[in-house]
Amino acid sequence: MIQMKVRSLAMDQQMNPVVLLVDQAETLALPIWIGAAEAQSIALQLQGVRPPRPMTHDLMRNMLSQLAVSVGRIIVAAVRDGAYVAEIHVDNHGANVVVDSRASDAIALALRTEAPIYVEERVAGHAIPLKKAFDEHEVEEFRKFLDRVKPADFEQGQESR
Repeated sequence: MIQMKVRSLAMDQQMNPVVLLVDQAETLALPIWIGAAEAQSIALQLQGVRPPRPMTHDLMRNMLSQLAVSVGRIIVAAVRDGAYVAEIHVDNHGANVVVDSRASDAIALALRTEAPIYVEERVAGHAIPLKKAFDEHEVEEFRKFLDRVKPADFEQGQESR
C-alpha cells in the first residue's frame, strides 16, 4: 500500500470535480473523478470552513465519535466499473471493522478524522508518475490539463499502459 494525501480539488473541462491524491514524496498523482456533493464536502474541509449545521461527512464523524469508534485509515482498494472503491477501517471498541465505501466519501471522512489515506498497489497503477513534487505553478498547469480532458479520455489512456 502507498500512503497518499489530498493535494487539490479541481474541475475538468466538463465541470466534473476531480480530487487529486499524491503520494508523500509527490512522485505519483492519482486523479479521482467525484460527485458534486462530495467535492463540496472535501472543499469545505480543505478550506477549513465549518458550516452552521453538520453536513453528511461531519455527521458521520460526529456519530462515530459519540459511539467511541475511531477511523484508523481508509484504503482506495479497487477500481470497479470505472469507479474507485474504498474501505474505511474503523476500530469499534477493539474490533477492526471494514466498511465498504465510495472513494470520495472515504476521503471526505478521512480528512475530517485526520485518518491516513492509502492506495493499494494495483490501484496505484492508474496513477500518473511525476518527475518531481508539484509546486504551485505545476498545480495550475494540472488544472489547465483538467480543463481539456474528459474522464473517458483518462480511462482510455490508462488502458493503453
